[in-house]
Amino acid sequence: MINKNSKIFIAGATGMVGSSLKRIFLKKKFNNVLSPSRKNLNLLDQKKVFRYLKYHKPDIVFLAAGYVGGININNINKANFIYENLQIQNNVIHGSHLADIQKLFFMGSSCIYPKFSKQPIKESELLNGKLEQTNEPYAVAKIAGVKLCQSYNFQYKREYISIMPPNLYGPNDNYNLETAHVLPALIRKTYEAKKNNKTYIEIWGNGKSLREFMHVDDLAEACFFLLKQKNLHDIINVGSGIEINILNLLQIIMKIAKVNLKITKKIDMPNGTPRKILDSSYIKKLGWKPKISLKNGLKTVYLKYNTK
Repeated sequence: MINKNSKIFIAGATGMVGSSLKRIFLKKKFNNVLSPSRKNLNLLDQKKVFRYLKYHKPDIVFLAAGYVGGININNINKANFIYENLQIQNNVIHGSHLADIQKLFFMGSSCIYPKFSKQPIKESELLNGKLEQTNEPYAVAKIAGVKLCQSYNFQYKREYISIMPPNLYGPNDNYNLETAHVLPALIRKTYEAKKNNKTYIEIWGNGKSLREFMHVDDLAEACFFLLKQKNLHDIINVGSGIEINILNLLQIIMKIAKVNLKITKKIDMPNGTPRKILDSSYIKKLGWKPKISLKNGLKTVYLKYNTK
């Protein structure tokens, strides 16, 4: 039974998801939150990871670490995405098993599902078709992580749960235009266009792709909620249930920024998966639902970026 004295290990605690998880446990007065930085624990180093887990023996592990990025960097650094994510996952998941840790949450991604999945996407759609080519290596690594968790559950009766969120945003997001996901990239482009008195903003693709966005703090709350549940499915979609195309998303951001820019489209760049909304009915039936609306979340994020 998890309580405030339970030892919580967050792998990737300096990233967007990991830092949100850390905030929620500290906010709820948990006394033993382990959140080593990469400098103190390189998750690519198998021996160090195994030794760390065996020595500290956490009650629960949150695997939120990984090599992540937007469509551009996914399309360029394919080898890095598959190797580093496989290595980190294998080290933490197998190391947790060797340390006899019964409960683990693995943070996946909605990109594990086929490019042309039936919408909304049910957990059963996994491996039911071809993946989106631009981020296939990352998706394959995440799928391997899901299957690794499922295999330990089957063979060793572990409780290793895979969480599939949609596109996330929030504190500690990546705003580097070379590596960022679409939402933080649009926030930065809008901010800089306004700051530099530009009259236009450029987007990649045709802007018609539909995406589901969720504030990272809602994901952290969902994970905390799931800690208190029993007999969970081993793969769980956790989404907002709201989808929007990229053009409309940009319109909301521009409205928040109080700027009206002409939108130009770089149509030679990929659009990615045409539609991607999760069926999160399982977790909602358990009693969880997101609290942060897209407009309120975007406003908070933009205003914070504006004060940097």
